[in-house]
Amino acid sequence: MTDAVVHGASQVVTVGDDGVTVHEDAAIAVEDGRVAAVGPSDEVTREYPPENAATAVDARGQTVVPGFVDPHTHALFAGDRSDEFAAKLRGKTYQEILAEGGGILRTVEAVRAASDEALCAHLLDTLDTMLAHGTTTVEVKSGYGLDVETELRMLSVMAEADARHPVDVVPTFMGAHAVPQGLDAEEYIDRVLSEQLPAVAEQGIAEFCDVFCEADVFSVDQSRRVLEAGLEYGLTPKVHAEEFEHLGGSRLAAELGAASADHLLQATDDDVAALVEAGVTPVLLPGTAFSLGAEYADARAFLDRGAPVALATDFNPNCYSQTMGFAVTLGCVGMGMTPAESLAGATRNAALALDREGLGTLTEGAPADLAVVDAPSYVHVPYNFAVNTVETVLKAGEPAVESAVVRR
Repeated sequence: MTDAVVHGASQVVTVGDDGVTVHEDAAIAVEDGRVAAVGPSDEVTREYPPENAATAVDARGQTVVPGFVDPHTHALFAGDRSDEFAAKLRGKTYQEILAEGGGILRTVEAVRAASDEALCAHLLDTLDTMLAHGTTTVEVKSGYGLDVETELRMLSVMAEADARHPVDVVPTFMGAHAVPQGLDAEEYIDRVLSEQLPAVAEQGIAEFCDVFCEADVFSVDQSRRVLEAGLEYGLTPKVHAEEFEHLGGSRLAAELGAASADHLLQATDDDVAALVEAGVTPVLLPGTAFSLGAEYADARAFLDRGAPVALATDFNPNCYSQTMGFAVTLGCVGMGMTPAESLAGATRNAALALDREGLGTLTEGAPADLAVVDAPSYVHVPYNFAVNTVETVLKAGEPAVESAVVRR
């Protein structure tokens, strides 16, 4: 039996190497969790009758897009930092808040004190919100532990949430997220190398290794040591690069063949060229610039060189945005991307940043993760940014959201 047929849609959007393709008055059929056919509705439904499908969705007046892929989050945390939002509005900088023991270090204290059950419940609630807004795959980083026990606990909670929730959780080890109190950066890096990385590798959950390569956090040389050691343990590199100051993290990402270099607000033309030549996916986080009141990354510098620009929410206590639709809007309004470029950045290109070829495309044979948007065109994803227009979500062809209600 056919898993699912979504038919009569105003548009079905697929995304490939050449960008977005719009199929008008179209349908999509799913078998064995993958796209079996996409095209004109009368042709698809003739071969795959909706009445013979386990799930049939009448999408008249609606638009089908690939399920969103969020390739950069710190979604597993505890505590509340809304007061820091107010402090930033009064003029305090991110670095000043961190130097006073706030920011990441404050969240570290809360995570260390939280039970695994509380952490998992919070993450599951977050995944519910993301799924309701069309996200079907999300990367989640550790890094609010900064010690062996808590880093391993965070990764274990990610695996538990992944097993219990329709959204696929992609785990990243980020022990090199900040310098814990009582240590200097070099002392802490030694602990990451000698204690955390071997334990993470033995645990076998994390896929990627990330590092915050930033002034007053970790230098390029320290970041290189962590990422090279991660590679030896089979963890693919990712790099937080050129967010507040230009330090050289993007060049390091290019040198190591990282899956992605993220943030890139201070990237130069030479950085862009190096990343493009090395095939490193640039992940831009417009919500972070929005929340900080900072200038946005230069998406056009990458797009003009043919780079597959990816977008992400960067959801964390300092950037409290859980919806990729808003990232798509900011990609357009804040970074000058077209709706097509921004949608590709939230789907196919975002999947490339997680080494998941074919995900986020809805092309034949690809995973059938999709969102049905209650709007006549995909342009409404960035255009209608004040409400959630996602009506239905299928994960591998199975209903995960129906009539805007999450099922898990």
